[in-house]
Amino acid sequence: MKSTDSVLAGKYPAKAHAANIASYLQRTHASAANGLIYLEGQKTRMIEDNDEPQPFRQRRPFFYLSGCALPDCHLTYHISTSQLTLFIPPLDPDTVIWSGLPLSPATALKEFDVDKVLPSTDLKSYLLDNASKTKDSTFWAIGTQISDDVVAQHDPHKKDLTSLKEAIEECRVVKDEYEVASVRRANLVSAEAHKAVLRNVKKVSNERELEAVFLERCIALGCREQAYHSIVASGTNAATLHYQKNYEKLGTRWNLLLDAAAEWECYAADITRTFPIGGKFNKESRGVYEVVLKMQKECLDMLKENVRWEDVHMRAHEVAIEGLLSLGILKGAKKDIFENRTSVAFFPHGLGHYLGMDTHDTGGHPDYEDKDSMFRYLRVRGKLPAGSIITVEPGVYFCRFIIEPYLKDPNHAQYIDEEVLDRYWDVGGVRIEDDILITKDGYDNLTTAPKEIDEMEKIIESG
Repeated sequence: MKSTDSVLAGKYPAKAHAANIASYLQRTHASAANGLIYLEGQKTRMIEDNDEPQPFRQRRPFFYLSGCALPDCHLTYHISTSQLTLFIPPLDPDTVIWSGLPLSPATALKEFDVDKVLPSTDLKSYLLDNASKTKDSTFWAIGTQISDDVVAQHDPHKKDLTSLKEAIEECRVVKDEYEVASVRRANLVSAEAHKAVLRNVKKVSNERELEAVFLERCIALGCREQAYHSIVASGTNAATLHYQKNYEKLGTRWNLLLDAAAEWECYAADITRTFPIGGKFNKESRGVYEVVLKMQKECLDMLKENVRWEDVHMRAHEVAIEGLLSLGILKGAKKDIFENRTSVAFFPHGLGHYLGMDTHDTGGHPDYEDKDSMFRYLRVRGKLPAGSIITVEPGVYFCRFIIEPYLKDPNHAQYIDEEVLDRYWDVGGVRIEDDILITKDGYDNLTTAPKEIDEMEKIIESG
């Protein structure tokens, strides 16, 4: 097996991705035999009332077919000839003094996995020429990501502005060797940042200081971008799934939930760890943590090609119920609690989601209108293919806003011991999240951040 470094030393496989997209379109549309795929990269956008550009984030469909993270670019792919052409901004002498020389076509051809590189000033004539020569072919683009002047150049009966998005989103589910290596690299960097936070948690007094520790390690190790806004939630803040403040004092709070991960060249990691701020879990926190860790381990044991994600999610709830019964928080028959969906009060979200260029990656087919509360927020439905990367992130939370209505509902209250529950509010929430590559016969855990209690406590004490 190749090392991560050796895989990433090669070119991003843009042509293979383009060929996969073309094949998908040909399977689903008879008109795709000799069409043209067209994509626009993200444009440079200025901050309002300012002469600085907004932070740049490349459009994921464009990157998937180019590997190019530059602004103001375009690409075409001729389905019949398999020719992939990248259009990049031309040299503008007025900007060189400020920004330096841009990437030249010759250098871009060496850097990216494309057949031809042209200046973007050639794009209009290129598209007009193609339209005149291939009158019976379909022009494939994403309607919300295409300029009006480009749309106007093509016969309205011979363009499809909806199907390409679906094709790209479906093909992105199964990752190739390069994509897996990119997610693995993002995980390796993120794991080092997580360990740095463990080493520093007893030295600081505010959530924002720990966010700074995490960001410093990511940037120092080559990841300037974060996969998402970090969640640095101390105490009861951890009961808020996507807590954003990250500036409260740690004080005498018990635990810290850190959901944070880097992005490596447009590919994301997504990691959550929960640990004791003082270095040792107290009885209540340790009990809940052990339940969540067991939830994750039993779910991981189920993973392999074609496992049904709903079944894995249900097993997480079953283990949660078993654990909360053992702690005395729940009472009654396990089967009744499960069928009544009372465990949703403590584990309200889905078990995980696809991961790739986006943290919540494409192709999961969620059903947010599902009337069953256990599955409403499950971001992936159906069987998992080999080559997909999915997060496994069970959690148990003590959120008053969610749980108190259950306590007022006799259908649920009969299964909850409120006196025992009162001892657990300050646990806040516990979530453990790893990034998992699905294989034919099992899985490969791409996440190396510590999660065993003894290892985390040892690192905290050594800091």
